[in-house]
Amino acid sequence: MADHKLDDFDKAILRILQRDASLSVEAIAEQVALSRNACWRRIKLLEEAGILTGRVALADPVKLGCPLEVIVMIRAGRHDAEWLDGFHKAVRTMPEVVGAYRMTGDLDYLLRVRVADVPAYDAFYKRVIARIPLSDISASFVMEEIKETTALPI
Repeated sequence: MADHKLDDFDKAILRILQRDASLSVEAIAEQVALSRNACWRRIKLLEEAGILTGRVALADPVKLGCPLEVIVMIRAGRHDAEWLDGFHKAVRTMPEVVGAYRMTGDLDYLLRVRVADVPAYDAFYKRVIARIPLSDISASFVMEEIKETTALPI
């Protein structure tokens, strides 16, 4: 299954599902000009192949009380297994962290954080530095979201 080759129907189905995974199989099948059963089988194969990894509902962060997005840049003081394990555990348990990435270059980690406001970020910051020894941490507040998507280019 891992070597599943995508054809034009698969790609069309993926584009549709990335825009709106709540559509019925019938609606998707109609858009890609397949029968309901053929479309359903293709979706199941995409899931079995690990190409489709889940289906989610996207929520509006402003309406849910976390309008401020913060890009947090971290330099680790250590790089041993114990520190890495502690860092990973801490980041995974902090609900404000919506993305965490290990980086190349000058920074070791980049976090995408969602909070209500600057005081909420300050509280988050204090929890981070209390839990994880760091060499440096800095933040940039997102002023304008120009593009945000979960859809991959297919």
